[in-house]
This record gives sequence, structure tokens and C-alpha cells, in this order.
Amino acid sequence: MTNILFVCLGNICRSPMAEFVFRDLVQQRGLGERFHVASAATSAEELGNPVHPGTRKRLAQEGISTWGKTAVQLCRRDYQKYHWLIGMEQRNVSGMLRILGGDPEGKVRRLLDFTDSPRDIADPWYTGNFDRTYEDILEGCRGLLDYLLKEGATHEQ
Repeated sequence: MTNILFVCLGNICRSPMAEFVFRDLVQQRGLGERFHVASAATSAEELGNPVHPGTRKRLAQEGISTWGKTAVQLCRRDYQKYHWLIGMEQRNVSGMLRILGGDPEGKVRRLLDFTDSPRDIADPWYTGNFDRTYEDILEGCRGLLDYLLKEGATHEQ
């Protein structure tokens, strides 16, 4: 099983959106049993809070529920627990490296680095554009899944 942790600043907008979109993609392909997917925050600001209403609403349009998800914070031991730790923007990656104490195994990446157009995913908390965030996250999740399958980078046990 391949363990993937999506990370953003507060774990209420982008990273839970990526968590649930990626889960949906692997389920659609009949690969759900091959992946454990979760999400976390680099900050403690939103700990325990539910997914942002804008994210819930946008995912509901796709038939995806975020029921039961509340914000949690990334911790150092997550580095050993997950095969991939995926940030939404470079600021997230910097925060992740600080919390994790580095990345000696090359597990930390930005989501859109798995696409033909590497870039940051804007935070809809500030932009209000949950549609654009969804499109970017869907593009990134598809790219990540294709990469993992193509490169044989999944961990089957």
C-alpha cells in the first residue's frame, strides 16, 4: 500500500480537497486498496475544524463527500509513515521541511510538479476561487497517480 499525505497551510481547503479527489480517482480505477490517503496542515490555526464550506460545496458538485474530516497538523513522525508528502505550494513545502527536519529520501514534492505545468496552487481561502483550485488539484492528482503507476512507485505489500 502506498501512503500519501497532502499538506497545505490549514488543512481545511486545498489539502483535504486533494485527499478526497485522489481517493475518488483511485476508487474510479479500482485501485482503492493500493492507497492510503490523508491530509494535514503545516499550521495549528485550524486544528479540529471541519473542511471549509467552499471546498465541501465544490466537491459535492462532483459527488464527493468530505464527511468526518477535521484539520490535523503535520508532525515529524509522518515522514516515516508516508511514502509521499505532497504540498500545495512552495510555502507549504518549506513549512513541511521545517517540521519534518528535512527530506533525505526525496518524499516531499508540490502537487503540480507531477504535471506538465509545475506551479503553486492558489489558496482559495484568500482567492475565493474554489473552482480554479479544484481544477488545479484534479490536474495534479491525475498527474501524481499517472506518475505512481507509470514509474511503479507504488508500495505493494
